[in-house]
Amino acid sequence: MKQLKILFLFIFSIAVYGQKIPSKRVIKVSQLSNFLTKEVQNQLSENGEISSKKLAQYFRKKFSDRYFYDYKTADKRFEEYSKLYPSSKEKHTVRGLDHFNKYPSKTVWKLPFNYKNGEPVNAYELRHLARQHKMVDLAFCYFYQQKDVQYLNYFTAQINSLNTALHANKFEIIEDGNGVYEAFRSGYRVLNWLQIHNLFLGEKTYSDEEQLTTIATLLQHGAYLFERNQKFKSGNHQTRGLSALAMVSILLRDFVNTDVWYKHSMNLLAEHLRKEINEDGFQFERTVHYHISDIGNYFYVYQLAKNSNLKVDDFWKNKLESLFTTLIKIGFPDKSAPVLSDDTDTPWAEKNNISEALTLGYLLFKNPSIGYFANTRVSSKMYWYTSKKQLENLKNINKEKPVIKSYHFPETGYYILREGWSANDKMMLISAGLDEKKPDHQHGDMLGIQAFANGNVVLPNYQVRYSLKDLELFKNSMTKNVALVDDELQGKKYTSNKGGSGFGKFHQLPNPKVIGFQKNKDLEVLIGSHDGFENIGVYYSRQVMNVENDFWIVKDNFSSKENHIYKQIWQGHYSLENSPKLLRASFSNGSGLDIYQLNTINNIKTAGARGKEWSIVSTKKRAKYQFITVIFPFSKYDERIDEDAEKSTLKGWKLNSLSLKSDACQTLSKKNKHLLFEVQEIEIGGKKIQFSEKVDIFISTKDKNIEIQSLYFNNFKIISLKTKKEITIKPLDNFILNTYD
Repeated sequence: MKQLKILFLFIFSIAVYGQKIPSKRVIKVSQLSNFLTKEVQNQLSENGEISSKKLAQYFRKKFSDRYFYDYKTADKRFEEYSKLYPSSKEKHTVRGLDHFNKYPSKTVWKLPFNYKNGEPVNAYELRHLARQHKMVDLAFCYFYQQKDVQYLNYFTAQINSLNTALHANKFEIIEDGNGVYEAFRSGYRVLNWLQIHNLFLGEKTYSDEEQLTTIATLLQHGAYLFERNQKFKSGNHQTRGLSALAMVSILLRDFVNTDVWYKHSMNLLAEHLRKEINEDGFQFERTVHYHISDIGNYFYVYQLAKNSNLKVDDFWKNKLESLFTTLIKIGFPDKSAPVLSDDTDTPWAEKNNISEALTLGYLLFKNPSIGYFANTRVSSKMYWYTSKKQLENLKNINKEKPVIKSYHFPETGYYILREGWSANDKMMLISAGLDEKKPDHQHGDMLGIQAFANGNVVLPNYQVRYSLKDLELFKNSMTKNVALVDDELQGKKYTSNKGGSGFGKFHQLPNPKVIGFQKNKDLEVLIGSHDGFENIGVYYSRQVMNVENDFWIVKDNFSSKENHIYKQIWQGHYSLENSPKLLRASFSNGSGLDIYQLNTINNIKTAGARGKEWSIVSTKKRAKYQFITVIFPFSKYDERIDEDAEKSTLKGWKLNSLSLKSDACQTLSKKNKHLLFEVQEIEIGGKKIQFSEKVDIFISTKDKNIEIQSLYFNNFKIISLKTKKEITIKPLDNFILNTYD
């Protein structure tokens, strides 16, 4: 009975995993043909045998047909590459030789061990060794150095060193946090080794034996990825591994069970598309970096599947296209994009390059709105993942300026107030989302804003790098455009990962609540709150208003039973000669940004790091306070806020010149439009009305109609002082006063 049970479990494991190619050892070249499908065995067999020479020749032909480009054109491609991307030579050389000089070809794959110079290898560098991305640079050194064979031999020796470590069980395991065969790192390695393999395939010094060893190693990686990734696991690490598994199964589909790998990887990737691409089209980790990284994962697979005429279902295709169109929706007018949480490509940069990703989107889908952002050539990296025909298509791109203006991503929690797509147009983005499953890459920027105007990022956020010691500073609130209380930051309980690579995350972040969003009107409004200060008894909300695409108003509301110091943080380099009322930044094209406080503030100081600077505006200790802040971009000097004027005028809006009777603490009026802040009683059109508390409203009069709109963060009541009649108005609700009483 026990033997039958064991037999059943063995048969069940074969049925479930379909695993004939071993995952814990690399097949010997002499045995590789035994793992071919029967059809291919019959095709290649001569007198019952398949020689290594014939097998290597067969796979060269298959790679020629199936890979992103034909390996036989590698020399010509490299010549063209050198002309198109002349600066790449130095980059590849520096990176490749860095790897070459740090590690012997027969390197160690388990900590602790040392570089060639005797210094210890740390966890961060081990992870990058495992990815083998600098091995690609070394492969380019082979071509740059007139095919210096030492670089090709280094590649094959390093593959063999990993295989030796595998067989001896001397490699970092996944549970240690630095696993060499962890899905992300082994998936990245497969992508890179496939590129190198195809680059070298036409080289006589890359022997049949070495080529087949690489193939056998890729099969072992595929088997391991398949075995360890049977069930969905949230995050880009598994996605990278599944992408690699799909690539191996497409390119090496002549081997047994690769058809099972393909179906499994495509199904599980589809599950990632369903669960990790929000319904609004944004990748769930809420960063441009990981959004574009996911595009790469799916792009590689989709390209290879198309090359081999393999069916990819419409859901898969449509979700992939939505990843590209999402980038359009967040684009700045200069075709870049804001920095969102853990964007890591260029530390301290204040925007993201999305044109390279959208160039790939245009190649796949020919969408002219995507084409608006596309370049006439792909990035130097993606040059090697595109066909000659696709590259030719970029010589005549069909471009169409997007028509989308203000927009929101309700599931992801990004809200965009956009003037348009002309070079000097304005745009603001507000972050108001928290991913429930994996907030690891999020920063302490809840209800934080970024802004672009007159060709400049005027309120920036900054890219980060995990290996830098001040990562926590740049992930948290002091480097964001947010409001704070006392010394509380939004990100709490920060911990570094156990692998020691430098990456760290907050285990506690504020929970946002979007109360209302009004877009594509003369007055656009986002009203939101979060619970980030409730641990010290402070309730907080923020209103952001886009006033006729001329300027913005940010109102921060704090309420507590105890006294606290309330703060706003503004990123940028500001002069303080007119502070604390006015901060001013100026940019190289003569434009600038004024940050103008309507309520009295008590203190302002500046701080900075890494060449970045921010101003901290704060109050004295008090229980309640409201910042009412005008964010005023100007295109040239004489359009600034006139700091010497007795009464300020902001693009035709007069400050505290209201013709109506009210007890508002601050007002802005322009013809028949009025913004009132902290108002409880007004007299208008012969009617005296009272609100149940001090609120914020917008009043417009047209054709004898008097319309009141709530800009407040709570419901409140309008009370007629004449009849005592009451009516409840909700945030952003409109109320026609003429119909009252």
